[in-house]
Formats: sequence, structure tokens, C-alpha cells
Amino acid sequence: MSEIELDARRLLCPLPVIRTQDRIKTLQDGDILTVTGTDPGVMQDIPAWCRVHGHKVIESQQQDREYIISILVCK
Repeated sequence: MSEIELDARRLLCPLPVIRTQDRIKTLQDGDILTVTGTDPGVMQDIPAWCRVHGHKVIESQQQDREYIISILVCK
């Protein structure tokens, strides 16, 4: 299992989701991807994308003006 970080700061919808999707394609089952963004839409968009594609959001939080979502990759 690997833990990978994706910096999606200063990107607006739909780019954070697209970058998340592209990064997850390169990962293995059981890896954890942590996405950090500044667009508040990521708090709804990324979990919705995960539900559709079978991945699990294991944690989401807001720190100041950043939104952090940790995803368990399920392939």
C-alpha cells in the first residue's frame, strides 16, 4: 500500500476531478490518494466521482481555505 499526494490547489472544476481520475488510474488497489484543493466544490465533486467509480473516501476535512480528501483506491 502506498500513500500518494495530489496537489489540486488553484484548480477550478472540473480539473481537480480530472487530475484525481488520471492519478488513480496509475495506482494499485489499496493505495491511498490524498487530494488537496482550494475549490470548495471538491468536497462534493470528488466524493461523487468516487461513488460512481467504486473508490472510498476515508477522510475529508477543511483546513483554513484548503480542502483535503483521502481516497482508498478500490480496483
